[in-house]
Amino acid sequence: MFESIPTYPDAGRYWDMVARHGITIFYTAPTAIRALAAQGDDFVNAHDRSSLRVLGTVGEPINPDAWDWYYDVVGSGRCNIVDTWWQTETGGICITPIAPATPTIGGSATLPMPGILPLLNDADGNRIEGEGEGLLCIERPWPGQARTVWGDHPRFVSTYFEHFPGLYFTGDGCRRDGRGYHWITGRVDDVINVSGHRMGTAEFESVLVSHDSVAEAGVVGFPHPIKGSGVYSYIVLQPGKEWSLDFATELNQLCRKQIGAHAKIDLFQHVPGLPKTRSGKVMRRILRKVAEGEPDALGDISTLADPSVVEAIKSGAQSL
Repeated sequence: MFESIPTYPDAGRYWDMVARHGITIFYTAPTAIRALAAQGDDFVNAHDRSSLRVLGTVGEPINPDAWDWYYDVVGSGRCNIVDTWWQTETGGICITPIAPATPTIGGSATLPMPGILPLLNDADGNRIEGEGEGLLCIERPWPGQARTVWGDHPRFVSTYFEHFPGLYFTGDGCRRDGRGYHWITGRVDDVINVSGHRMGTAEFESVLVSHDSVAEAGVVGFPHPIKGSGVYSYIVLQPGKEWSLDFATELNQLCRKQIGAHAKIDLFQHVPGLPKTRSGKVMRRILRKVAEGEPDALGDISTLADPSVVEAIKSGAQSL
């Protein structure tokens, strides 16, 4: 445990700790991985990481580019990566590779833990068999499962069990491939409905950070007078790169190529950083409120690692 953020006094702080303490298992969020990758490989390679055995990722879906950097650079191509899916409510990890037994693919949480029976439903409650994409549910109870919400049991029932009676609804979207591997696509409430096309914010973000000039990206929806919802993107550039309207056009062409002709970002905002908690998780409600034109309704931001980022985001907010 340490005070402050992983980039202070420099971006090698994690790896210095690994070297000094002989750390064998390292577990962090994709947001932190992307932020450190943006600082280059030298901060990693300056420290002895030979003690590392397993690398973990948690908190949000990890895009394949960040996974590859984590594996190739941090783990020197020899450490197992466990991309773990779970929730506070599940009491522990539910879908994950078992290091070193499960063959891994960058971006996939792979297979359920013993005793966990995930299934995919469509929005109407129809079960999806085999390959497909839908809403992630769990079919049977398990020992770590939450039993209530303190002081509000009706809310617990309505949140987790009313969508699909008899099933625990996680609130996450998921894709299952031909080998039965699970690819978490993000929170269902992070799906943007643009002119009838439902697109996940994580899908946009993965495409944007695949560009060599983009260090981080945050994508949210905002009210659009014609399309219902528009797509708003916050972009953090790699050091030394400059923002331009031509570059915004290039990013939109990349989205069109990788997602489809319907995938267009309506508003771009170049920002110095994303609002993150001290643990490295992006506080998305801040991004949503600014995009929705409600910068004065952000709520409590005392847990942010760098509150000054919020002022920069608010002052540069874009609108149609």
